[in-house]
Amino acid sequence: MLDIKWIRDNPAALDAALAKRGASPLAQALIDLDEKRRSVIQTAQDMQSRRNAASKEIGAAMAAKNTDLAEKLKAEVSAIKDRLPAAEEEERQVTAELNDALARLPNIPFEDVPVGADEAGNVEKHRWGNRPAWNHKALEHYEIGEALGYMDFEAAAKIAGSRFTVLKGQLARLERALGQFMIDVHTQEHGYTEVHAPLLVRDDAMFGTGQLPKFSEDLFRTTDGRWLIPTAEVSLTNLVREEILEQEKLPLRFTALTPCFRSEAGSAGRDTRGMLRQHQFMKCELVSITDAESAVDEHERMTDCAETILQRLGLHYRVMTLCTGDMGFGARKTYDLEVWLPGQDTFREISSCSVCGDFQGRRMNARYRGKDDKATKFVHTLNGSGTAVGRALIAVMENYLNADGTVTVPEALLPYMGGLTKIEKAA
Repeated sequence: MLDIKWIRDNPAALDAALAKRGASPLAQALIDLDEKRRSVIQTAQDMQSRRNAASKEIGAAMAAKNTDLAEKLKAEVSAIKDRLPAAEEEERQVTAELNDALARLPNIPFEDVPVGADEAGNVEKHRWGNRPAWNHKALEHYEIGEALGYMDFEAAAKIAGSRFTVLKGQLARLERALGQFMIDVHTQEHGYTEVHAPLLVRDDAMFGTGQLPKFSEDLFRTTDGRWLIPTAEVSLTNLVREEILEQEKLPLRFTALTPCFRSEAGSAGRDTRGMLRQHQFMKCELVSITDAESAVDEHERMTDCAETILQRLGLHYRVMTLCTGDMGFGARKTYDLEVWLPGQDTFREISSCSVCGDFQGRRMNARYRGKDDKATKFVHTLNGSGTAVGRALIAVMENYLNADGTVTVPEALLPYMGGLTKIEKAA
């Protein structure tokens, strides 16, 4: 959420930032709406002041036995009281309209973010590892999983419909191992605090991280008005909502391994086979709460943490700096980690690490105070996948496929597999 005062002072900067994101200029419309709000507030305040003054004048007129003036003033006070509720209601409506408009504004990209309209404008930062060297045919994960007898899309469809998967036996254990491996690395080596947080959240929590009001169609809502989290970013980031933190205790680093739920409303026809794009999936989330001075360095650190997972798994990947047109709503800069999938013969996103500035801090009213400062500032937030567990499973299956259809378990996962070194066909 952007500050209307900043917009008033920097209208050209806002419109330039929106243009980079492919959006129309909005600064003047927002300033006009703010002027209207100020005018309405002033009108209501003037009415209240005049009512208070006239009430005092009534007493003076009565004391002077000037009944005509007293009656005239009483009539004026009565008329103001009748008009004031309408003025206050207009103030509420205009303020709500301005706040809604501000809430729908995307964040301002950093100056070093490449400008582009879509994913074609993304820029490769670096890559790690090599594609697997083998002579046998590459297969997609669902071909591998179904042949092994551990991946069942028909059963999932009977239970829940499309975009769900049933994993069984050794593949179910392999996915669990991946999640446990990720959470262990991030807590034991990277200094993140593991959190078990709610999967159902209120409107305020979704608003705080930017999912509402703009992206409600991408979410699942319960009959009692709560939302299923699309990512643990929502729960983890909102741990500091409406708090004032001490700067010396920053950064706070949280991680959680949770199911995530997305309606995939905008992905009709995309990745309909397999488990690349699901309504329900597991993800290891990373969230950092920090100050303005540390946020950029924290972004690089978080990305390194996510990369460590892929390196330990021996998976070939590249890091892409997202362009302005492909970057998320609340981000100022984003790195996508894209893992190599032999079955698709391409890179696919497996992690997205973003620095959001104070965008979410404002929405959550989460602040920090320096040791010698009386004034508070909004916290700066970051989030990333460390990584998406289901997509990591896909990558392991496709990259560790053997000629006989079995899948070798990566060395990093062996301590979690109970002695199992290879995924073999179900008996």
